[in-house]
Amino acid sequence: MATFVHIDIPTEDLERSKKFYSELFDWTFEKPFPDMDYYIFTTKDLEGNEGIAGGMGNREEPGQGVTNFIGVPSLNEYIKKIKDAGGQASEPMPVPGWGYLSMCEDTEGNIFGIWEEDPDAK
Repeated sequence: MATFVHIDIPTEDLERSKKFYSELFDWTFEKPFPDMDYYIFTTKDLEGNEGIAGGMGNREEPGQGVTNFIGVPSLNEYIKKIKDAGGQASEPMPVPGWGYLSMCEDTEGNIFGIWEEDPDAK
């Protein structure tokens, strides 16, 4: 079943945002791409189990908000389903070594992403 797998938080000040979320929720951050100002964070649920992962990077445009990503077994299948249901979806975009994503919009104008994990993505 498709489920939320990643949250992407844009920020004006990475250090300030990392401090805010780590102090507030005990999230931990790591920088997987040395040449990119982007951090991966980990969360835990109320029982201390691993929670949804996320990423934090610089805001790319004014008004850009949090984007939730839903993991799906087949990006192409879900892009078709989204379009058939009246939504919009971008063509698949690779995240090399991690997977593929598509940015989508539902029938109400809400933005979300879908994600297919694939370590062979190029």
